[in-house]
Amino acid sequence: MSALSPQRALRRIVTAAVVFLALVVTVALAFHRSVPNVAGFGSVLDTAAPLLLLAVPVLILGAVLARTKVAAVAALVPLLVWGLMFGRAWLPKSADQGATQLRVASQNVNAANPDPAATADAVVATDADVVALVEVADGLREPTADAMAAHYAHHVRVSTVELWSRYPILDYAPVDTALGWERALRAVVDTPEGELTVYAVHLGSARPGVTATRDRSLRALADAVAADPARRLVVLGDLNTAITDRVMAPLRDLVRDAQADAGRGPGATWPASLPVIRPDQIFYRGLTATMSTVVRTPETDHRAVVAGFHFG
Repeated sequence: MSALSPQRALRRIVTAAVVFLALVVTVALAFHRSVPNVAGFGSVLDTAAPLLLLAVPVLILGAVLARTKVAAVAALVPLLVWGLMFGRAWLPKSADQGATQLRVASQNVNAANPDPAATADAVVATDADVVALVEVADGLREPTADAMAAHYAHHVRVSTVELWSRYPILDYAPVDTALGWERALRAVVDTPEGELTVYAVHLGSARPGVTATRDRSLRALADAVAADPARRLVVLGDLNTAITDRVMAPLRDLVRDAQADAGRGPGATWPASLPVIRPDQIFYRGLTATMSTVVRTPETDHRAVVAGFHFG
C-alpha cells in the first residue's frame, strides 16, 4: 500500500482542522446559552456570539487550501447557523411603521473625554428631541451643559446621568439599580403627542469573570420597569451588555428593541473606533419604532444611538 504524498497528507490535515474548527464554532453559536454562567463566562460568550462570524473567512481560506468537498461544506455550516440566528437583523424592516413623531438619543460621554462639548454638539446634530447622556463626570458638566442648553430647554440630572429635552419634564426621580449609589433616573416628558416615561440609565460595569454588579443592576432595572404603570415608555443608556446576553432576558421580556425593529444590522457602538458590540440601548413599549441608527461622535469611546417613534 503506497504512502500518501506530502501534498495529499497536508490537505487531509487541513481538512481535519477545518472540520474541527467549524464544529467548535457551530456548537458555540447554537448552544452558547447552554454554557453555565460561571464567573460570568456564559454571559461573555452570549455577548460575543455574533462575533463568531469572524471565524468563517478563516474556515473558507482553510477550505480553499484543502481543496476538498468536506472542508468546503464544513466551512459553510457555521455561516448558515449564524445567518439563521442573527441574519434577520440585516433584513429590510416593514414600511408601515408611521411617521416619526419623536426622536430620542443616548450617548456615553466618557468620563475621560477631553472635549465633551464636541461630543455634545454631535449629539445635538442628530436632531433628537430627548437625549440621555451618561458618564458625565464632574469636570464635564459645565462644557456639556453649555453645548446642550442652547438646544434643549429642559434638563434633569442624577449623579453622572443626565436627561435633556425640548419638551417639559413634568417629574423625575432617581432609580435604584442596586449599585449602592444612584446612576439612573426616571422622568415624565410632556411631548406634543402625550406623556412619555423615560428611563436614562448607566448600569454597573462588567469585565470578563466579573459581571455580578452589572447583573444585579440589570435585574433591578427590570424590576423597576415591570412595576412601572406607564403605557408609553423608553429606556435609554449604557446597559453594559448586548441583547444576546442571557442576563438581559428579564428586561427584554418587558420591552422591544428599537434597533431590532427599525434599524439595519446589529448597531454596534463600542469601541467607537471599530465597534463590535452594542452596550448602548434604546428599548421601548407602547410606541412604534420608525427608525434606529448609530452615529459616530468625537472624543468618546462609545458611538451614539438614535431612534424615532410614532405614537399611534
